Amino acid sequence: MAHLVVEGRADARTVVVRLSWWEALVARRRAVRVPVSEVRATGVEPDWWRAMRGTPVTGRCRPGRFCVGEREHPFGRDFVAVRAGVPAVVVDLRHPVPFVRLAVSVPDAGEAARTLRRHSGLGGEPGSAGAG
Repeated sequence: MAHLVVEGRADARTVVVRLSWWEALVARRRAVRVPVSEVRATGVEPDWWRAMRGTPVTGRCRPGRFCVGEREHPFGRDFVAVRAGVPAVVVDLRHPVPFVRLAVSVPDAGEAARTLRRHSGLGGEPGSAGAG
């Protein structure tokens, strides 16, 4: 299962999505890195499949099981690493860097979203991420 972490010094933090070996194989990348300053909103989507937009470009999706890779839609590209039965942290980004949204299933999605909001300076309750 993928991991969502914040790395780096206070002046240069980065959101990192680290993929498991099989997810990396399917997605053709080991990690996705985005500057924390590019985070516009973050939230939790309990229904993993609702975090996905558009059509698959790279990676693999198994209906009812998982989806890993890039998805394209009119607003740009999203990166997803989501699994059935596991809520997804949804991170909307200010600019395509290169993605406009990250959606990652993690065991404690609520805590991961709170941590990300704290590091990105968003604070408070979840934003509008996930609606779309």
